[in-house]
Amino acid sequence: MRRKGVVIVLTALLLAVGAPWTSGAPALPKIRVGIVAAIDQLGTPVALDRGFFEKWGLDVTIATPFPTGVDLLNALQAGEIQMGQVGVPLIGAVLRGMDLVILGNYSGSSSRLGGDNTMAVVSRPGTNITSIRDLRGKRIAVSFGTISHLYILGVLERARLSVNDVTLVNTPPAEMPVALRGGAVDAFATWDPWPVIALREIPGTYEVVRGGGFIGFMGFIVATRQWALQNQETVEKFLAARAEADQFMRANPVKTAEIAVRWLTGMRPEVALRGVRNNLPTLDIRISYYNYLALHNGMTTLHRLGFLPGVFDVNKVFHPEPMLNVMRRYPNLFSDLPPIPPSAMVGPGYVFKAP
Repeated sequence: MRRKGVVIVLTALLLAVGAPWTSGAPALPKIRVGIVAAIDQLGTPVALDRGFFEKWGLDVTIATPFPTGVDLLNALQAGEIQMGQVGVPLIGAVLRGMDLVILGNYSGSSSRLGGDNTMAVVSRPGTNITSIRDLRGKRIAVSFGTISHLYILGVLERARLSVNDVTLVNTPPAEMPVALRGGAVDAFATWDPWPVIALREIPGTYEVVRGGGFIGFMGFIVATRQWALQNQETVEKFLAARAEADQFMRANPVKTAEIAVRWLTGMRPEVALRGVRNNLPTLDIRISYYNYLALHNGMTTLHRLGFLPGVFDVNKVFHPEPMLNVMRRYPNLFSDLPPIPPSAMVGPGYVFKAP
């Protein structure tokens, strides 16, 4: 008799709290998202880990982190994921005819042109490199066609050096610390965590420069145009959840580093925490004139130096309306960010004009 009473009470409690597995609960929209294995891509894993996607009404899964943005875009084109986070490889994909739209930033800045804090140039003892001007005549590892390539071009320009004054060595980011340790290169330029890993594992290694505002950083949340237009409500929910994750990360770097260790294979806690702190100033998902300008400048620079076969109008790829809706409806998600200067704000129907 007592057992029957317990069952009745438990059943009543489950009905009262509205258990999600009851048949009457509406199913959440499901999307699969892609990220690249890098510190500045943690916003999506954090949103999943902290339950923000479910809070905003989405059922999100994350594909195993891709080694490069090119791999991620291939998966997006194949329909294996519906949204992704990618930087410079987006340019080549659009030039090849892929119909992509930019919906927000996973890394960058909407309040200024810059936001390259997650990048660094790293060297070792014996190279006599103490400033960016000392890079003349040196061998520098970068990954061609990525933001690291664009970053070193910005560094060289600021140092009044040309690409002919140095030898750029195309190297995957994960192999850069090994190349530096073995003497194959005098320096490397790339994103975290690889600079932080080199500082920890190679005695005497040092950062020649960290960030510096040499380029407008490009780290975009993207989808195919067709999917984004057909799923506008889902896109806005995703952007709201991601904005909440960014806000959480800005306030909780230690907890963010703990999540990074679970998502990035082989990541040591102290490396994760230093990389997360380096990346905090770039957590700005909003869209402004500066993001259009960063893409325009980066693309035209790579084209001018012969690394791209052409250019396109950046208005073609930006689709800011969902992000603008989130910014208008939920301003509290951005209350801890620097305000966007009035001259850099964009609105519905905005058209970018290159300076």
